[in-house]
Amino acid sequence: MKSIQANNYLVHFNQNAYEALNKHLKENKYSSLFIIVDDKTNEYCLSKLLPQIETDLNIEIIEFESGEENKNIETCIQIWNVLTELGADRKSLVINLGGGVVTDLGGFVASTFKRGMDFINIPTTLLSMVDASVGGKTGVDLGNLKNQIGVINVPQMVLIDTEYLQTLSQAEMRSGLAEMLKHGLIYDAAYWKQFLDIQSIDYNGLDELIYRSVEIKNDIVIQDPTEKNIRKALNFGHTLGHAIEGHFLESETKTTLLHGEAIAIGMILESYISLQKGLITATEYSEIKSAIKSIYDDVIIEEDDIDPILELLIHDKKNEYGLIQFALIEGIGKIKINQSVENKLILEAFQDYKS
Repeated sequence: MKSIQANNYLVHFNQNAYEALNKHLKENKYSSLFIIVDDKTNEYCLSKLLPQIETDLNIEIIEFESGEENKNIETCIQIWNVLTELGADRKSLVINLGGGVVTDLGGFVASTFKRGMDFINIPTTLLSMVDASVGGKTGVDLGNLKNQIGVINVPQMVLIDTEYLQTLSQAEMRSGLAEMLKHGLIYDAAYWKQFLDIQSIDYNGLDELIYRSVEIKNDIVIQDPTEKNIRKALNFGHTLGHAIEGHFLESETKTTLLHGEAIAIGMILESYISLQKGLITATEYSEIKSAIKSIYDDVIIEEDDIDPILELLIHDKKNEYGLIQFALIEGIGKIKINQSVENKLILEAFQDYKS
């Protein structure tokens, strides 16, 4: 597969990825190499990566506990301390091997340690391959507020090896699929149509679907690297989805949702809002709702959950001038950004989701 040119770096695929990595190591005089993993990627993915690396550099592995609940500044402090103790300097290289939590947090750690070290991301989940691989967003959560602290800083390269997907559960695969559905809804109606009959998808062709998803996100990000305009399209499903994800993460009585599970709900809710604003037809909304609900189990959202979810919306980092900003679809494959939505319509959307 041909590498994709992103903003100031390349996304390489499968065996080409390791060739690009080793070429980069030969051409750059790094002082040491640090691989950041979580406990899952240490167990399931590290043994695949290490034999691929051709270098005489000293390699140190830094592990932290997996899970969104550990994507915080405390984990960063621990890793910064380990880097300090192991003598990392600005000529060290960091490789982040893992899902979106690892690449987001590891990228932030590298971007801020000694005011910046080079880093390479190797996403190992479907979600991180089609989402975190492009755009240069790094960061951590602040309590239950998603990605509240961070910087935009691009890696040296991103390496996508789809063999890592063999380690994932079906739930994790579905989580990643949510971002692919989103890319179709906001940008490419023909791509969206490929997912309407989920049973007919040839998973031997998954590489091509992943490639197209990366292309779509990259096309958008190249136009607007710092999210001043069209890049806000990528927030479709995320305004309400992130609030739902944060609430379920914080609640002691709720089962934590995977990112894609929350975004799937968010896309249904925000599609309903698009319908009520006259941006999509009833037929389009029915198609979207049916397709998403055929893939994801219904999540019980009680009346008592609504107010805490709405409270989290106030702190959403996408808000501007105190107003909650939505990216809504304007027909399948098109987007309308900077849309204000009144609470009454949001409440209606929740009622429709539950119906």
